[in-house]
Amino acid sequence: MKTLLSNLWMARFCCVALFLGGILWASSSAAPLANAPERAYRLRLFETHTGEHINVVYRRGNTYLPGALARLDHFLRDHRTGDVRHFDPQLYDLLADLEAAVGHPGAEIDVICGYRTPWSNNYLRAHTVGVAKHSLHMQAEAIDIRIPGVKTSRLRKVALGLHRGGVGYYPESDFLHVDIGRVRQWCLDCTAQPAD
Repeated sequence: MKTLLSNLWMARFCCVALFLGGILWASSSAAPLANAPERAYRLRLFETHTGEHINVVYRRGNTYLPGALARLDHFLRDHRTGDVRHFDPQLYDLLADLEAAVGHPGAEIDVICGYRTPWSNNYLRAHTVGVAKHSLHMQAEAIDIRIPGVKTSRLRKVALGLHRGGVGYYPESDFLHVDIGRVRQWCLDCTAQPAD
């Protein structure tokens, strides 16, 4: 009988010890997660027409940073008129995801065209080819880019794989259009699908 009571006491002691040990382990392992910094979303851009550079964290975790967004909006202004329009931050997320997907997270992106006023859009339509009458550049939902060191044909392939909006490929001018509109694709001056 004494052995049975001793065994029951030992079993209860072990259960309590395991329970308390589990609580201590959970609290010590959860603490670093609770104190872990939120992911910083950074963009480094070079504006090919103005020669300006920007390096900015525009989002932390799920929170967009208004001051950083305003800086990006100004940076991506219409370089012909100086007009600024607020960009949809989803476009910035698309750029960050595209960089990561091509294996160059944090790379500096060359910007060929950001926001475009209706005047600039009409000017380009009159003087070049491949400019849409209702371009999403005028809604600040599109951007034309290239990433130095990444073939534009590869960038196109990866952007298409993201399924996040429109992807226009301009091989003669060596840039890619991405937008957050409906999913679609086009290629200007492509006689065949590019090899890659």
